[in-house]
Amino acid sequence: MTSQALSPARSRLNASYRNLTLWTLQGWIAMFFIAAGYAKLSEPMANLVELMKWPAFAPENLVRGLGVAEIVLAVLVLAPLVSWKQGRPLLVVAAAGLLALEVIMLALHAIGLEFALAATNLALIAITAPVLWLRAREVR
Repeated sequence: MTSQALSPARSRLNASYRNLTLWTLQGWIAMFFIAAGYAKLSEPMANLVELMKWPAFAPENLVRGLGVAEIVLAVLVLAPLVSWKQGRPLLVVAAAGLLALEVIMLALHAIGLEFALAATNLALIAITAPVLWLRAREVR
């Protein structure tokens, strides 16, 4: 097995593809969590309880606060659009926060036997983890 070094042009092309892929994933994450947060802020609690079991066991302020947190973290995932230098660390922090939130919600949905919502959280984890891992490597 031989090791071949990539040419500078090929290396830049690979970095460009990786950057485009990460921005696409970041856009999907932001769209999902802005929509989820908006729903938690705007929908009546009765509708949220029908959609998900856990709001029935949580205070309304917690559910609304979670909606605010989701929107703020989703916007921070897009922070490098405004300033690449200051936005990248914010992106990493936001991705870590969203990943923690997704893992917690995966556990809650699995315990509540809400398998469709648990699968959604698994998909979100599969999208957010590479963004966190690869963007954190760029910050250093």
